[in-house]
Amino acid sequence: MMDWKNLQYFLALAKAGSLSAAARQLQVEHATVGRRIHELEKELQLALVDRRGKSWNITPEGQQIATIAHRMELDTQAIGRIADSTRHGLKGTVTISAPPALATTLLIKPLAALHQRYPDLVIRILGEARNASLNDREADIAVRLTRPQKGDFIIQKLSDMTFNLYATSSYLKSTPQPDWRFIGYECGGGTTPQQKKLEEYAAGRPFAFWASSLELQYAATREGAGIAALPDFMISEQDNLVSVETGDILLNREIWLVIHADLKNSILIRTITQRLHEFFKYNSIIQ
Repeated sequence: MMDWKNLQYFLALAKAGSLSAAARQLQVEHATVGRRIHELEKELQLALVDRRGKSWNITPEGQQIATIAHRMELDTQAIGRIADSTRHGLKGTVTISAPPALATTLLIKPLAALHQRYPDLVIRILGEARNASLNDREADIAVRLTRPQKGDFIIQKLSDMTFNLYATSSYLKSTPQPDWRFIGYECGGGTTPQQKKLEEYAAGRPFAFWASSLELQYAATREGAGIAALPDFMISEQDNLVSVETGDILLNREIWLVIHADLKNSILIRTITQRLHEFFKYNSIIQ
């Protein structure tokens, strides 16, 4: 009988693309991954990997096996989601993925209050710029700034978030407009909508500071490094930041709440999503 665990190790190699990446993903030694794959090949009496030096390439037969294994993995995860959706009571762990700045500034408060009300509810918040995979159970709930275009998901709009240009009042007073410098968003995953708008407004004026997160941009702006495009919800009266007049809102982005369709009947998921909807409804973040 084939060992499913060995198949999982082989699938990790096929997905990660290298032995070292698969070992990191599984949090085991390289030798363990290699041993498990060798055992699977013996069980199947089939070469799944072409080993040439340090390079491990999946054979055509291995690619077929990996495709089937991936479907099996998705089916297993679907079974888990269905089981989760039928459990009763507010006891268990829910993982939520959201952009870091939004998670820190907006989500912590309602979720912490929910945990205080239901102490057996464990909440994991992943503050990350990337989109966690709901299919692979990396998260149960995702808060995203872009509406997913495909997938078996339930998608609901939470709210809107507006961006405007901000700088310290001293920077604007001491720096003539032609000499303004800007703080760019270097996210590594392409240009964001707010960065595009900021570049349009800069109109060729230089970017003197780059940051990989909104929190870093916000900190650089407070220190007088230049002008940044920031969401209005991050700004408070104590920040010593003022809005740069542009004649209109720089940008509006929609906030979407996404869950896998298999979890729509989970009382845990319903309770959290309802609380988030209530919070955003009564705490509008459109300035």
